[in-house]
Amino acid sequence: MSETKKTIRVGSKNYSIYALRSLENQQEQMMALPYSLRVLLENILRKAGAKAEGVATLLSWKECYNSKETAKLHASAIDFSPTRILMQDFTGVPAMVDLAAMRDAVHEKGGDASRVNPLIPVDLVIDHSVTVHHYGDQGSLQQNIDREYEENRERYQFLRWAQTSVKNFRVIPPGKGIVHQMNLESLAKVVWSEEDHATQEVLAYPDSLLGTDSHTTMINGLSVVGWGVGGIEAEAAMLGIPVNMLVPQVVGVELLGELSEGVTATDLVLTITEMLRKQGVVGKFVEFYGSGLKELSLADRATVANMAPEYGATIGFFPIDEETLSYLRLTGRSDEEVLLVEHYAKEQLLWAGSGSSALPPLYSDHLRFDLSQVRPSLAGPKRPQDRVLLSAVKESFEKSFMMKSSDEAVEQGKIKDGDVVIAAITSCTNTSNPSVMIAAGLVAKKARERGLTVKSWIKTSLAPGSQVVAEYLQSAGLLEDLNALGFNIVGHGCTTCIGNSGPLPEEVSLEVNQKKLAVAAVLSGNRNFEGRIHSQVRANYLASPPLVVAYALAGSVLVDLSKDALGVDRSGQQVFLSDLWPSNSEINAVMEKVLSRELFVKKRQEIFVGSKLWNELPLRASLRYEWSENSTYIKRPPFLDHHIFKQEDIKDAKILALFGDSITTDHISPAGSIKRDSPSGKYLISCGVPVENFNSYGSRRGHHEVMMRGTFANVRIKNAMVAGTEGGVTRYKGSVMTIFDAAISYANDKTPLLIMAGKEYGSGSSRDWAAKGPNLLGVRAVIAESFERIHRSNLIGMGIIPLEFLPGDSWESLKITGAESISLLGIGKLKAQAQVILAIDGMEKTRLKCRVDTESEMLQLQAGGILPFALKRFF
Repeated sequence: MSETKKTIRVGSKNYSIYALRSLENQQEQMMALPYSLRVLLENILRKAGAKAEGVATLLSWKECYNSKETAKLHASAIDFSPTRILMQDFTGVPAMVDLAAMRDAVHEKGGDASRVNPLIPVDLVIDHSVTVHHYGDQGSLQQNIDREYEENRERYQFLRWAQTSVKNFRVIPPGKGIVHQMNLESLAKVVWSEEDHATQEVLAYPDSLLGTDSHTTMINGLSVVGWGVGGIEAEAAMLGIPVNMLVPQVVGVELLGELSEGVTATDLVLTITEMLRKQGVVGKFVEFYGSGLKELSLADRATVANMAPEYGATIGFFPIDEETLSYLRLTGRSDEEVLLVEHYAKEQLLWAGSGSSALPPLYSDHLRFDLSQVRPSLAGPKRPQDRVLLSAVKESFEKSFMMKSSDEAVEQGKIKDGDVVIAAITSCTNTSNPSVMIAAGLVAKKARERGLTVKSWIKTSLAPGSQVVAEYLQSAGLLEDLNALGFNIVGHGCTTCIGNSGPLPEEVSLEVNQKKLAVAAVLSGNRNFEGRIHSQVRANYLASPPLVVAYALAGSVLVDLSKDALGVDRSGQQVFLSDLWPSNSEINAVMEKVLSRELFVKKRQEIFVGSKLWNELPLRASLRYEWSENSTYIKRPPFLDHHIFKQEDIKDAKILALFGDSITTDHISPAGSIKRDSPSGKYLISCGVPVENFNSYGSRRGHHEVMMRGTFANVRIKNAMVAGTEGGVTRYKGSVMTIFDAAISYANDKTPLLIMAGKEYGSGSSRDWAAKGPNLLGVRAVIAESFERIHRSNLIGMGIIPLEFLPGDSWESLKITGAESISLLGIGKLKAQAQVILAIDGMEKTRLKCRVDTESEMLQLQAGGILPFALKRFF
């Protein structure tokens, strides 16, 4: 047995562990490490041994974290090998399409295609494909399910093939819930155990994961280290390539006090998001501790962890404590599993307060957050970090859209600026939290008792994160009240928050278009970027579920719910939000009544069991997938043959687009509905697909011809090369055309292409198509003032060089217009974190920093990306 291996006894069973305490003379250094880094330390110890460079690097934290050596520490690379991979279907389908293509490539090169399987467990949850076509009645759920299967039959057949033909791969069928809530309630173990059948030794180690969705971080609330990556990075990890990462800075957030009466977990997370985004935690780990932790339920912690991408952090971690164990018991984990978590955490110094209850670990930065100061809030109208007090929503709308509300009488039934047209209780952030869901039900109950109704033009929907939510709302008698206001269940999955809000009613759509109205959506989601929720809805506010109900009753964001009446009851009396808002004691009383271990156990046992529709899908098991030339959903991708990166200087490149700050992956990657007159729409029509069967870009992520045509096609994206316009257009030799058409013309000219942008390029969802699309359009490099973590990695994974302007420089300060010829000198000898010379029209102007951060990333880039790099492992 290794010198760092030891045996612990838990109950009646022995477990082997890689003991952190066994690192000789390192106890003091270990206690200085934040808890999340202790998990990474165990990972390196278990995978590479006590003498691995990464062990020494992390144990130098105490001496280096806040000294002149800190820059060296955070420039050091370590490896991370996750326990498992978690996928949702929008990102999971293209990942498995790539795996199927890799099997073909291995076979065609004379290798053994049967070796191409995940080396670690992979779970894929089908949750992103349900769209709100039907709403407002009891039949909505089944009608949307039927439509979902009609629209996604080919994709689901492909996943059924993968389910039976790919080892180490499981699928949770449609209709079970949102991937992150499934992970929280059922899949996560906190401490994993694995038996070696030859020696019968049982090894215990921390649960950890990478997920192909930004909000994978939700599981940090359950003390599991994991974060979102692009599908291409997940593919590499599941094929055994460790994540090579720089040692992160860790920001400690001390929580104090408790939430006030009437304040929700949503208000809390929106306030924390605003604070941390302003503080600047992009690419850092955030770790929560302090006396306020005991005031937060596990669901509240998961709500805060879920939105780590919105505040920019890699993770938002909560260490293991009694609340962790209580949640595991509630959700049906076995007594043996819970006991293992407790014993392992305490033995490995992963239990909150391990070593010294008075002293926290040493953090790169330290912040304090007083829970008692949180106030009712929303976020919007365009970004999740733009928190707005409830009393200031009206003002924020008027300021954002340069208009004042009119006091003139409005014709009955007619829509006006500021009216809410979508009210959606959706998204894993909130539907996983019983307190806010029950609060929404109680608001609906009280509104119904007073005779209030939702405005007729509003599209209402309820999409619980799991079937458990529907069960406890039904048991509490609140589902009937929500239904009465039009909040019928439309599906168990990610709907409005991902852009699957479906079409507005025709009469509403026409009026919005004809009057060019600025209308609003209020949703309990985590994303509200421009063009994401619905192409016709310009203002999007994130809110708690009970506030979603309240705004549906009020009908407009120009109603100040902090003081104005939101309606009139049967007796003609004005009704205010305070009349409907439940007390904490009311909410807790319902929770105690309806939340039971038995409910969670029942649903956990059913999560892999498919419905009749799922089981009736044709199934044909084969080692290699049989591609259909006629499919417009699944097509063999060219990424193993199409290499963008070349180890040579880029000369006389043209700029495809000039973007400003906060260009998100929603702007870059195809998302939402496909327009008839778009390049993708024209392509589908040429393939014989009727417009009514276009479905969404998300559903067609397994077909590169559709996706490359939709890259940079967001209706709200602004390219400064074509001033005064919105949408995916650019200039080619003076002519204005779509970005896709221009890229094809440049490809015919054999001209390399660049993208230039401002700060926070690639923020938002972990969409690999935000890198795959530019790859197919011929983009060789992206030059920005700063990158969000996941997208930077994705660009490298697709052979595109991420380059950063040096402080003080930007494309604007360099007076770049887009008409220039750009050369990048130094690519031929490019090294990680090196500098590259930027030349404009043959004149050297400035230097750029290469954001290929580690030598491992450099090797992947030189191979042409992660996929061709991974392919070499099979020969």
